Amino acid sequence: MLTQGGYYLATGVLPFVSRRLFEAVTGPKREWWLVQTVGALVTVIGGALVTGALRDELSDELLGVAAGSAATLAAIDVAYVAKGRIAPTYLIDAGAELGLLGALAVSVRRRESGS
Repeated sequence: MLTQGGYYLATGVLPFVSRRLFEAVTGPKREWWLVQTVGALVTVIGGALVTGALRDELSDELLGVAAGSAATLAAIDVAYVAKGRIAPTYLIDAGAELGLLGALAVSVRRRESGS
């Protein structure tokens, strides 16, 4: 969960750090307020995941947020790339989200088995 939180913090703040860099990677955006809204929400989620991981407080609710966020962001990436609405570079994020989801599943399984 620490890795996922760090990834979300980094990607969430990027639109606030450099619009030019963000759009160079993801393509131009007409609705910049929406980019910033999603970035802010992803940053908040990332902060909560990092805090929970550092405190070793991995509640079922926090695990749900971690899994739900990764699955939702991956699905949105794939669906809107397929529709031609966003750049194919978003498939890199989809792959990262699926990797995070897989790592989370392994982590939960180990936690439940006590290893």
